[in-house]
Amino acid sequence: MGLLAIAGCSADNAPSAAPAAAASSAPQASAESARLRAALLPVPKGMHVAYGPELGSFGSLKSTQQGLAAVRAAKLQRPECAGAAQLDAEKPDVAQAPAAVIAFAADRGSITQAVVSLPRKAFPAPLPKECASYTADVSGTQVTYRTRMLAMPAKGDESRAYLTTAAGDQKNAQIGSVMIRRGTLIMSMLVVGQRVKPQGLYELARLADQNLAQITH
Repeated sequence: MGLLAIAGCSADNAPSAAPAAAASSAPQASAESARLRAALLPVPKGMHVAYGPELGSFGSLKSTQQGLAAVRAAKLQRPECAGAAQLDAEKPDVAQAPAAVIAFAADRGSITQAVVSLPRKAFPAPLPKECASYTADVSGTQVTYRTRMLAMPAKGDESRAYLTTAAGDQKNAQIGSVMIRRGTLIMSMLVVGQRVKPQGLYELARLADQNLAQITH
């Protein structure tokens, strides 16, 4: 959980805004990427699009690059926990996979969603026990991350959800994360805010899974 938790807590709650006209960084985005775009969530009530939708290979996407940069900039007590239970954008087959991503923001927090076309075996392994609690130095601030698995109703062919609490320098944030696989599509979603309610996360997961089901039929 650490990788995007750090990205979510060390800077703004959402990736920096990009004009809608520059939404696609890859004009030659494949038909598969366009299909993936159809699986992205519509703008949630009370939020606005902060970034995207961006189409292209997963490793080249701006949000992926920001997450990797945040990990490189942080000093983790357990470096192996940085990308635990998440898609590993440093693996060539994952980095090159067609993807679509979008981010929404509001005063209360942000939602970042990616849909990636990957082989079934690419579904991330569960969070290792040693990554349930660890500390990191983020821009000189000591941040403690504590993560627990949530009892989310099963979605798709495989699914998992976690809730991470990040505490440091009198600033606390929560990061809800959901991963759903349907066939060869994997949907990854991060919800960042001062307080993330599991029920709200489950509802977003339900909507995201509905969209996945529509494009995998």
